[in-house]
Amino acid sequence: MPAASAIKVMVVDDQTSMRAMIRVALQDLGFKDVRDKSGAVEALAAVKSDRVHLIISDYNMPDMDGLQFLKEVRSDEVIGKTVFIMLTGSSDRDLVQQAAALGVNNYLVKPFAPAALKEKIERVFGALS
Repeated sequence: MPAASAIKVMVVDDQTSMRAMIRVALQDLGFKDVRDKSGAVEALAAVKSDRVHLIISDYNMPDMDGLQFLKEVRSDEVIGKTVFIMLTGSSDRDLVQQAAALGVNNYLVKPFAPAALKEKIERVFGALS
């Protein structure tokens, strides 16, 4: 049972309000080290230089979408095993299948309740303390 406070998280979303909402939800769950970036390109550089345990990334972003970001993370031998949860405003079956094929750990459709986020994280890490 991992302590939420020990898990480093990177939130990636081009919408400032969504990053803020996710940050508050994570902090309410006990996460202490929550970083965020507005795009996958800068997030990729940040997690390569300062590793995190969990990436929560939007799918629909400019420059590099969530699938491309996931592919980049999975192809890197240092950060390739980082837990990755994809967020999207769509439950498009094709997108879900592509993300699964690339090795996404879980998937969450926006809008979502903090309890749903907790449940998705616990499916990967186990019950949080």
